[in-house]
Amino acid sequence: MPDTTAPRLAIRTPLAAALSVLVSVVGLIVLAWGVLYVTKGRFLRPTFERVVGGLTHREVRVGGDFQLYFDPFDLKLVAQRMTISNPAYATKPYLFAADSLDTRIAPLSLILGRYHARFLDLRNAAIDLEWDPQHRANTWTFSETKGKPVEFPIIDRATVTGTTLRYKDARLQLLTDLSFETVESTATRIDKSVRFAGNGVARATPFTVVGALLSPNETAARGRNQLILRARAAGNIITVGGTLPSLADIEDVPLRTTARGPNLARLLAIIGVVLPDTRDYRLSANMVKSGDVYAFTGMKGIFGDSDLSGKFTADASGERLLMTADLTTRTLDIVDAAPFIGYNPDTVATRGAIAAAAETGAAPARLLPDATFPVQAMQRFDAKVDWTVKTVRSRSIPISDVSVRVDLDRGRLALSPFTFAMARGNVASDVVFDTRQRPTAASYDIRLAPTPLGRLLAGWGVEESGTTGTIRGRINLDGRGDTIHDTLASSRGRIAFVLPAGSFWTRNVQLSELDLGTFVQKMFEGRLKEPVQINCGLIGFTVRRGMAAADPILIDTQKNVMLGRGGFSFRNETLDLAFRADSKKFSLFAGQSPVGIGGTFSSPGIDVISPELVGRAGVGLGLSVVATPLAGILAFVDPGDAKSAACGPVLAGATARAQRTTKGEPRDDVGKGTTAKSEDGSRTKGERKEQRKKFLGIF
Repeated sequence: MPDTTAPRLAIRTPLAAALSVLVSVVGLIVLAWGVLYVTKGRFLRPTFERVVGGLTHREVRVGGDFQLYFDPFDLKLVAQRMTISNPAYATKPYLFAADSLDTRIAPLSLILGRYHARFLDLRNAAIDLEWDPQHRANTWTFSETKGKPVEFPIIDRATVTGTTLRYKDARLQLLTDLSFETVESTATRIDKSVRFAGNGVARATPFTVVGALLSPNETAARGRNQLILRARAAGNIITVGGTLPSLADIEDVPLRTTARGPNLARLLAIIGVVLPDTRDYRLSANMVKSGDVYAFTGMKGIFGDSDLSGKFTADASGERLLMTADLTTRTLDIVDAAPFIGYNPDTVATRGAIAAAAETGAAPARLLPDATFPVQAMQRFDAKVDWTVKTVRSRSIPISDVSVRVDLDRGRLALSPFTFAMARGNVASDVVFDTRQRPTAASYDIRLAPTPLGRLLAGWGVEESGTTGTIRGRINLDGRGDTIHDTLASSRGRIAFVLPAGSFWTRNVQLSELDLGTFVQKMFEGRLKEPVQINCGLIGFTVRRGMAAADPILIDTQKNVMLGRGGFSFRNETLDLAFRADSKKFSLFAGQSPVGIGGTFSSPGIDVISPELVGRAGVGLGLSVVATPLAGILAFVDPGDAKSAACGPVLAGATARAQRTTKGEPRDDVGKGTTAKSEDGSRTKGERKEQRKKFLGIF
C-alpha cells in the first residue's frame, strides 16, 4: 500500500518547530514572570545597581529592601535607602537619596525615554539638581553631552512625605531649597493639593516662595492641573499661575505672570540685568519657559505715572544672558524718564533735580549726575531693546514720537538710533558709552532738524503768534569717564545752533538787546508785539576739556547785530556769557553794554545792569551836572555803526575765523573759541581790556 502520509509530515515539521519555539519563549517569559513575582525580584539588586550605575555613570546603592517585577504589566520597583551619587563638581554627595521608594512605571515609557509613573510613594527623599561652574553639565543629565534642561517624570498618583528639592546654578548665582508638604492618595485620587514652600538666594538677593497644585487629581484623568506660585524678593511680589499637563511639567506651558513692587530695577537685578531706577510698578504677562529661555508676551502695566506694554525674552542658554525686548509706551511722564540720565525719580518728583543730582555725588547746586556707571554689571549680559514712546508729559519741553534702539554688547552701550520729535522738529542722535575702554569712552552726536522757536520755547512763556523763526543744530562731543558728568567734563567737540531768517516778537528780542529807545517807543505806541526780522544767526561753541567757548555767537537782525562772548563749563557747571547788540541805525537810549548770563546750570542769572552800563550811567550823570540834562542823554546814544553779517558762514555753522561782513571783511568782533574767564574762574587782564574797548568804545 502506498504511503500517503509522508508529504503531510514534511509540511508539518517546520510549523511544529516554530510553534514549539514560540511556546518555549512564552513559557520562559511566564516562568520568569512567575519567578520574579514570587521572589519579587529581590535577587536582582546587585544587577540593578550595576546596570543602572553603568547607564548613569554614577554609583547606585540600595541599602534596604529591593523589589523589581511586573505587577501585572506595570514594572514594580521598591527600593529602601536608595542613593544615586552626584558628580565630583556637585556640592552635595547625592543626586537622589530616599528612605523608601515605591513606584509603578509604564514599561513603554522606559523605551521612549520619558518616564511615566502611574504611582509613586516617596518617603524622606532629597533631590539635588546642580549645574557645573561652566554651565556645560548638570547632575541630572547622565550622558557625556551638554547638560539638558530639567524634565520631571509624568506622575499620575503620588504619596510624598518629607521630600525636599535643591537647585543650584553657579552661573546664574541661584540657589533654592524647596520642601513639599505630605501628599496622600487613596486609590486613584490625591486627597490634598500638592503644596510646597522654600527659600533661596539669587545673586545675593534672598527670596521666599510658596506654591501649590490646586487640582492634582485632574492630572490622573489627563485633565487640568492648576498651578499657583508666589515669590517675594527685594520688595517685589511675583505670582505665577496656569494649567499644567502633568504634576511637574512646566516646559513650553503658558503661565500667567504678574509682578509688582517699588522699583523694577530691583527685580531685574535679581537675574543680573541693570535697569535705571523706577517708581512703583505693576506688570503682567504670559510667560513660557523653554529650557533656559523665558519669553514674556502680552505684557501690560505701569511704572510711576507712565504705561508700558510689549514683549521681552530672557535667554540664558548661551554663554551670556541675553535680554531682548520690543516695548511701547503711550505716555511717558518726564519724571519717569529722569532715571535714564542717572536721577532717582522719587527724589525728582518730591525735591527736584538738584537734590536728585546731589544723591549721585554731585557737588551742591549741580545738575549733572555723578553716579558711576555699573561697569561690571553691564559687561555680564547683553541686550537688544526697541522702545517707542508716543508722548512725553512735560510742562516745558514738547517731546513726542520717541524711538530708541538700545544695544548692549559686552559692555558697549549704544543708543542708536535715538530719535524724537520736539516742537514739530525732529531730533536724531547716536549716543555710545563703551565701558570696555578704561575709563568709559563716551560719544554724543545729537542733531536737531529745523524746529519752530515759538513752539519750542512756549513752555518758557514765549508766544507762538508772530514768531516764525526756526532753529537747527548739532552737538558732537567725545569724552572719557565713568559718570555722565566726567564724560562731559573731559569732552571736546563742537556745539552749533543755526537760526535761519524769520520773525520774532519785539518783546522777545528787544529786551535782550537792551535797545531802550526802541522798546519805550514801541511800548507807548502799543506796538510791542510787532515782529522783528532776523536775517541769520549762529550760536556756536568750541569745547575743549569740558570748557565751551563762544565760537561765535552772532545774530544779524534787521536793525541790530547781536554778539556774544564767554562760555560755560561742564566741569563746574558755571555760566559766563556776555551779549550785546550794536545798532545798524541811530538809536536813542541804547544801552550799548552787554547783558550778562552767569551763575550755574541749575541757577542761571541775567545781569542787565552790568558794570559797563553803571559806568555809562555815571558818565551821563556827570555830564548832566557839569553841562545840561540834554548832555546826559548823549551817554546812551548809539551811532548805529554795526557791521551786517554775511549769512553764508553763519548758516553753515562756521567758526569765528570764517565769519565775514557783508562786504567780505573778516569780523574782529566775535568770540574766537576762547573763554571769557581763565580756568580758575577769574577774568583775564586782556579780556577785561577787550570788554571795555568793545562796549565803551564811543567815549
